[in-house]
Amino acid sequence: MIDLNLTQEVFAETRVGCRRSTISNFLNGKPVARDIFIRACEILKLDWQEITGLKKSSTDKQQTEIDIDALVNQLRKQVKADIENRCGTMRILDMTQPIGLSHIYTQVNILEKILGRRRKEIAELQRDCNLEDFDRFGLGKVTEAKIPAQDAVTKYRKLLILGKPGAGKTTFLKHLAIQCNNGQFQGDLVPFFVTLKDFAESGINLLSYLNCFLSSIKESSLEDLKQVLGSGKALILLDGLDEVLEADSDRVLREVREFSTDFHNNRYVMTCRIAAKEYTFEQFTEVEIADFDWQQITTFANNWFKNKAIKPETFLDRIKEDKPIQELASNPLLLTLLCLAFEESGDFPHNRARLYKEGLDALLKKWDAKRGIKRDKVYQKLWLQRKEALLSKIAWDTFAPGEYFFKQEVAEKYISEYIRNLPGASIDEEALQLDSEVVLKSIEAQHGLLVARAKHIYSFSHLTFHEYFTAREIVIVRQSAEAALPELVSHIFEKRWREVFLLVVAMSDNADRLVLLMKEKIDISVARDEKIQEFLQWLNVRISKLNSKSATELILQVKETKETGDFYVEINVSPSRGVSLYLNISELLKIAKKGNSILYQRMEKFYNRYYNLSPSNKIIQTGKFILQNKLASFLEKMLFKYFNITHNWQFDGEQKTLLIQYYRANQLLAQCLHQECYVSREVRQEIEETLLLPMAEIDRRRQVIRT
Repeated sequence: MIDLNLTQEVFAETRVGCRRSTISNFLNGKPVARDIFIRACEILKLDWQEITGLKKSSTDKQQTEIDIDALVNQLRKQVKADIENRCGTMRILDMTQPIGLSHIYTQVNILEKILGRRRKEIAELQRDCNLEDFDRFGLGKVTEAKIPAQDAVTKYRKLLILGKPGAGKTTFLKHLAIQCNNGQFQGDLVPFFVTLKDFAESGINLLSYLNCFLSSIKESSLEDLKQVLGSGKALILLDGLDEVLEADSDRVLREVREFSTDFHNNRYVMTCRIAAKEYTFEQFTEVEIADFDWQQITTFANNWFKNKAIKPETFLDRIKEDKPIQELASNPLLLTLLCLAFEESGDFPHNRARLYKEGLDALLKKWDAKRGIKRDKVYQKLWLQRKEALLSKIAWDTFAPGEYFFKQEVAEKYISEYIRNLPGASIDEEALQLDSEVVLKSIEAQHGLLVARAKHIYSFSHLTFHEYFTAREIVIVRQSAEAALPELVSHIFEKRWREVFLLVVAMSDNADRLVLLMKEKIDISVARDEKIQEFLQWLNVRISKLNSKSATELILQVKETKETGDFYVEINVSPSRGVSLYLNISELLKIAKKGNSILYQRMEKFYNRYYNLSPSNKIIQTGKFILQNKLASFLEKMLFKYFNITHNWQFDGEQKTLLIQYYRANQLLAQCLHQECYVSREVRQEIEETLLLPMAEIDRRRQVIRT
């Protein structure tokens, strides 16, 4: 200690973590706790085994190494069947049968810095999230470096992996156990996979518990295990520290600490949910398991749908075009749920609210229930339905003002305000504050629906869930108020509210009033602009000539034709092409065939020359954009000649903005009606027949109906 320039008191309290009297006993050769003895020796760079007489001579060491290698091989054979049986398969949620882990496993990545411990401000998180463009995926880019999880296990001898519910912690540990068992990772070690909940319930110490995994008939198996552990030849995988009940927690923590100290040369990997408890394992390096990125989602889907009727490309294309669903896929548990749902019918449910509710149920109750996990009830009065009501209130109060990230004290304030009104709740402010802290940590650890994005800053784990609970608050709590729906409709031109509108319509028992309010708000937005009204009148005539489809179908077709890459023609409504209608060339051929034989003949000739060719045609492979330009030029001439369609509309900046806003809102309204929802036949027909019509035409139709 003189070399370290430390007093006994400073050495004891700051370096070893004990009392000064304990260090005094250590220095005077008196008995002290084993872990303190070893830690003090390591700090002082002393060989504790040599001091205690446990270090063997070189001859003994050589003989021991030979014996240890033989023992390792023997114990590996004894645990092999157990590892294969307990770790070789997985069965979660509504799977009808287990699936081989090797068939579905996707490599996970590790963040070496815990996201919730970053010292970032809300403004920084918002910049990362790119809210101006409303980039949903992952609720912001994670800039922290990621490494493959298996590399982290190699890098750190003692590793504590933290993660949100369903992040893939258990699956990764099982994968490690199988890889070690098969000699593909740390093949010179004996793997032990321990479910800490089961260990806690056993009531025995960890050494005896590990001995139970050995299928040995020798009475000396415990001594063999001690030798292997003493030589650092084991891979100890400890799963689910958060699943241990409070009554067993202290004993399990003490066992893990003492065992990892006594046999410190082995490799340890332990998993725990983020925010479960404030555990302290001084010798363990804490890391966080990262969300899936698109490459991992792709790998998982390819594995899942391999050799199945549904192709993985179909699934991936579907979630790629639906950002809210794609966002959920970043969580392995929810990605599994999406695969199960898609496998049933080859598509996701048309009622998106039902799909999100299923994902929430998985996190709120099914994930623990299916595995037989019982959690300590941190707040007896806050059962499942009340948790949903609480989350809905937080969602509305933060989403409405655009606060996707909020301080911990704000979240606790919302919780405190909610629980103070529950029957029998304490009115003591200090008690309410303590309860709100516990409830927040519980929701984060047990369900993963609120998560820390930085130190003392929270958000919903997925923007999709933030939107879902916002919609739930409107439908269940606020819709009874007269001003609730008009307040919602006031946001119809804001891009960030799009998903909330879709969800409210899908969740409502009867969405008539809401969709009519939406239609009225959209029409009024351009009602006073004479030029736009004139244009809408012109457009109505052209649509009736060009296509037999309704305006609703045309609006919905825009995304379809752009995403699939079909050749199409644009009817531009402004030089900036801010608003366009798109029609497939094959569709135009059908129209022309019905209405004008000369046009049909010319279009068919052009189509056959350039498009109706084999895939090997070099022009198709190398000149797609050239062909598209030729097509546009040709169709422009044909449409002008035969349908008198012109491109002479000129709008000022304000009118362009209005038109874009008007078009996108109509597209949202059409999507609301297109999904599975309850809207009366009369209201649906009225909206579809008056979509994109000028106000004069809408008023005329209403007058006809009245008379």
